[in-house]
Amino acid sequence: MQTVTPYIPRQITVHLGAPDSYAENVTVPFNEYVKNVASSEVYPTWDESALRANILAISSFALNRVYTEFYRSRGYPFDITSSTAIDQKFINGRNIFDNISKLVDGLYTSYIRKRGSIEPLAAKYCNGTTVTCSGMSQWGTQNLARQGKTAGEILRYYYGSDVELVNQAPVRGYTPSYPGTPLRRGSQGAGVVQAQVMLDRVARNYPSIPRIDPIDGIFGSGTEASVRRFQQIFNLTPDGIVGRTTWYQLVRLYVGILELAELDGEGQMFLGSNWQAPPSLQVGSTGVKVQQLQYMLRLMAEYVSTIETVEMDGIFGPKTEEAVIEFQRFAGLTPDGIVGPATWAALYSRAVGVVDSSNSLSSLSAQYPGRAVQLGDSDFS
Repeated sequence: MQTVTPYIPRQITVHLGAPDSYAENVTVPFNEYVKNVASSEVYPTWDESALRANILAISSFALNRVYTEFYRSRGYPFDITSSTAIDQKFINGRNIFDNISKLVDGLYTSYIRKRGSIEPLAAKYCNGTTVTCSGMSQWGTQNLARQGKTAGEILRYYYGSDVELVNQAPVRGYTPSYPGTPLRRGSQGAGVVQAQVMLDRVARNYPSIPRIDPIDGIFGSGTEASVRRFQQIFNLTPDGIVGRTTWYQLVRLYVGILELAELDGEGQMFLGSNWQAPPSLQVGSTGVKVQQLQYMLRLMAEYVSTIETVEMDGIFGPKTEEAVIEFQRFAGLTPDGIVGPATWAALYSRAVGVVDSSNSLSSLSAQYPGRAVQLGDSDFS
């Protein structure tokens, strides 16, 4: 089976602010971007295994943004922002630490992913002291390094035992994923393969969309039928042709479903059989209970178009309130933005259904053909 291959971009464009802020866009070499972020995020005096783990997380997060076209598919003219609330800390023009620079150069064509996945891991992290999160603790990496842990062991500690390292990824200039011309019956090639991969993954969560079998890079009647049904579901012109609008709608949904799958572990923790509804929450509430709420809202956002995706930061702010109100409207509840017993019950029952349906799905079989380094290899043991 053909596959769609992630790559290391020669350059990356950074927006120096929040996505919708009026700020400059700067384009820098990708390795210089990683050096800048690493020099801004961690201390050069940390043990080498901690630095390597952080560099791989930084690089993989940025590559995920590029590979999934997270911003470009939404119409933004950049690949990533410098906002630490959303992306990674980038300080334009800052000095780079020599030891960090050398480590980044040595890891230039490497990234981490989940075993069985194609895309680089969206490796979330925080400092682990003033800010905590569901991803990697930066200070925690140094503590583990002092215990003798390798970079691979540190990354698996935080991201799971199924994390693997990909080396020797290809390097090339940025190319938008959209093939440039509409795909239709009779089309063949890599663009059709990518469309088929995305459609088949989406079809697992939307059973009315016919599955693609085989994924062969040939746009036949089966692929056309899947495209038409996808377009009908998402209110697009059901012409069976994958033009730019259909392509990027497919990209956005595909990326959202993959992010949902990465949260399965949290779903088991938050939505297990012993789960009990927390007390009422509203604007100003903070803590893990708010994270539980935000997790469920993120699940629902993948299926209810009026609900915006919220960050799992444990802070009940205006965006979380807006998402709650939209869910309440969807569920036929009083849209007051307060999460009381009725809202908890409605949200929980629907979130459990989403997680159960997602957990019953098998993972993508497509594999990037680069070398995947496993436990026991010298550079990722």
